[in-house]
Amino acid sequence: MGASTRLRSLQYLPYLQSFGWEIDAIPFFSQVYLQDLYKGRSTWTHVLLAYVQRFKALIDVGKYELVWIEKEAVPFFPPVAERLLKTLRIPYVVDYDDALFHRYGLHRLWPVRAVLGRKIDIVMRYASVVTAGNEYLADWARNAGASRIEIIPTVIDLNRYPVSESRNEASKSPLVVGWIGTPKTSRYLHTLESVFASLQSQLAVRFVAVGAGRESLGDLPFESWPWTEDTEVSSIKLFDIGIMPLDDSPWARGKCGYKLIQYMACCLPVVASPVGVNRKIVKVGKNGFLPETACEWGEALMQLLNDADLRQRMGRHGRRMVESTYCLQVVGPRLAQILRNAI
Repeated sequence: MGASTRLRSLQYLPYLQSFGWEIDAIPFFSQVYLQDLYKGRSTWTHVLLAYVQRFKALIDVGKYELVWIEKEAVPFFPPVAERLLKTLRIPYVVDYDDALFHRYGLHRLWPVRAVLGRKIDIVMRYASVVTAGNEYLADWARNAGASRIEIIPTVIDLNRYPVSESRNEASKSPLVVGWIGTPKTSRYLHTLESVFASLQSQLAVRFVAVGAGRESLGDLPFESWPWTEDTEVSSIKLFDIGIMPLDDSPWARGKCGYKLIQYMACCLPVVASPVGVNRKIVKVGKNGFLPETACEWGEALMQLLNDADLRQRMGRHGRRMVESTYCLQVVGPRLAQILRNAI
């Protein structure tokens, strides 16, 4: 259920194991923790257990030739684990697909900022390799003094996203504008509430949010669809347009645009805020649009909703981009070599 874990490491494991790699996957949090977190339940028991299990795992760290870390070994704790690996001369690769350093550096509590504000800089500096999902994260690693930095985009497995037969979009009504994410990230949709309401008053259009949960959507005119790993692709394939609104904040600049890759893999045109890596993924007029204001968002969506040929052309262009740049089949061999070189 953890998107970063699933996409940045777990989906590569079968590929690496096919070449004889022996890998232990040791998650910090459990599935139940995430289920309770998204439902607003207390998670303290899961958190305490996670810390105990992580410190137990570190006792046996000497048996590994390489440690591959997602963001940090122990969250909200000084970089003791990374210092230990450095002392024991066990190489580690650390991966970032979010601006995690802002969690500490911009934290509302000054003790957290004082104690952990530069933690991620140390983690990056001690790493054999820092893999970053975009240039914003890579630049931070450079400034932190990382010795080697590689940009690895967040990608999809083409085998999970087969190209479907073309739909007769000209006769389809209503069209579906879709979004996929979590209850926490659905807050970005609220900034465009007036745009969605206006479009719905003018056209036969449905708005769908996969994974948001009804409570987090509030008064937005969105249908709430459940997310599961098994159904996410089939859900996206029911969209006609995929959207990714963001605010221009430090945290948002660190995002890796994964939902855009998913939409494009399903041959959909995309509309996204011009923030961070979105500017690189979206080629305006070719696979989508990058509107800045609410008015521009309305115009972009209206143009796509009224033009089936444009939707299809942009969808095909986006799919070609995914096949050439944003898929496991292309990135997997490169990542395997990065890990091998770290050893």
